Amino acid sequence: MSYRIYLSPPDVGELEQEYVMDALRSGWVAPLGPHVDAFEREIAEYVGVEHAVALSSGTAGLHLGLIALGVGEGDEVVVPTMTFAATAFAVTYVGARPVFIDSEQTSYNLDPHLLAEFLASRAAEGRLPAAVIVVDIYGQTADYDRILPLCSEYGVPVLEDAAEALGSSHRLGMAGSLGRVGVFSFNGNKIMTTSGGGMVVTDDAAIADRVRHLATQAREPVPWYEHNDIGFNYRMSNVLAALGRAQFKRLPDMMGRRLALHARYAAVSLAGFGVLEDAPWGTSNSWLTLIVGGEDRVEMLRQALDAAGVESRRAWMPMHRQPVLSSAGSTLTGVADALFARGLCLPSGSALSPEDQDLVIEVLVRTAPE
Repeated sequence: MSYRIYLSPPDVGELEQEYVMDALRSGWVAPLGPHVDAFEREIAEYVGVEHAVALSSGTAGLHLGLIALGVGEGDEVVVPTMTFAATAFAVTYVGARPVFIDSEQTSYNLDPHLLAEFLASRAAEGRLPAAVIVVDIYGQTADYDRILPLCSEYGVPVLEDAAEALGSSHRLGMAGSLGRVGVFSFNGNKIMTTSGGGMVVTDDAAIADRVRHLATQAREPVPWYEHNDIGFNYRMSNVLAALGRAQFKRLPDMMGRRLALHARYAAVSLAGFGVLEDAPWGTSNSWLTLIVGGEDRVEMLRQALDAAGVESRRAWMPMHRQPVLSSAGSTLTGVADALFARGLCLPSGSALSPEDQDLVIEVLVRTAPE
């Protein structure tokens, strides 16, 4: 197999091996254990919330977060159309219907103006959504200064999908802490990984208890197996939590490396292309560097990079365009469609070597010169 530069591969080393071996030697191999407890405490403290529940994936966190917020059969949930499919899929898991709202052009997250119009319209009809999911795409926090007061005015809870944004911040607080429930992903391509995994964070003890209960097959605290709720096998294992704790210790360095990669990409002059920079209300973790340019040239760049052994990725295909979700309602302005047509994510992993980034930049400059 020929050498290939990947978009955002895991960055692991000796510290991760040390922590995982500690978990194996301790005998705590099955789900739960001291590393899970410690990992939850560390993330909660870092984000600035009271409670954290480690789970098998970020998608599991979205699923259980919606249940804990009381979302159920027949409800509507607002979802940004510019996101990964898991955000919308989780809504369908609880029998609810996603309603897609377009992006604003600063961070490409949920448009507060469209949200205000939508909530006012639904309030007039007497059928407000059961929740609003706000997504922090590519590590950029959304415009919570405008979104949170709107949702509070109408009494609609906010679930923050911060799957891509651990370490990012908004002037109101750390990513993940801004809604009633926050969700992180520790998938293999995220800024830090537990191989697979995720976490729910919240200041609400009842929500944390509900998520923890449902994630452990909803087993009742009696000396036999008794279940009053339908539960799920969603808890994180002690071994994966050990990996996560090692990664978390390295998070400042890994995030710093991504920020440096982003800065170097931003310094490259490509005719007709610009780099997505931080919105004025926050600081991004630079999970992925996104360049935005002419529609006819983005695919040309992607193909040139691919031919050179470099993985890149088009911006998320909006949810309203997904065939499986074609029946969902939507409020659109064309911003997300334009980003899909014009956006390209570049290799941004913290283990990317200077030489490999040299190659990426050389291909970019050759294909889209100044």
